[in-house]
Amino acid sequence: MRKIATTTAALALAIGGGLAMAPSANAATACPSGAVCIRETNGSILSRNIFYSYGAHNLSNVTGDRVIVNSQTGGAGFQVCYEYNGGNCSEVVRGTGEYAPYDMTPINSIVLVR
Repeated sequence: MRKIATTTAALALAIGGGLAMAPSANAATACPSGAVCIRETNGSILSRNIFYSYGAHNLSNVTGDRVIVNSQTGGAGFQVCYEYNGGNCSEVVRGTGEYAPYDMTPINSIVLVR
């Protein structure tokens, strides 16, 4: 009986330890230095939503409220645009860090600026 209790306790500890070490569903993925990223609603960043080059980047299937992260260096910024290819854009945002969620549903492109 003691062996069963010890085995059960060890199994419970192993399962509990495994769950404690699993990443949180709310853990946000870091945006690489030099990039602008758009986070998914679960905090992850898809490779298709990491932008390094200056200019317009058309978006596909990016809807709802999303956090935009500016990890560019040297004062570079970004704009969100209502049209494809960088048309009808917002003011340039230059600060680094995360920006409160944007409603990305009407946004069709993002432009990285020097």
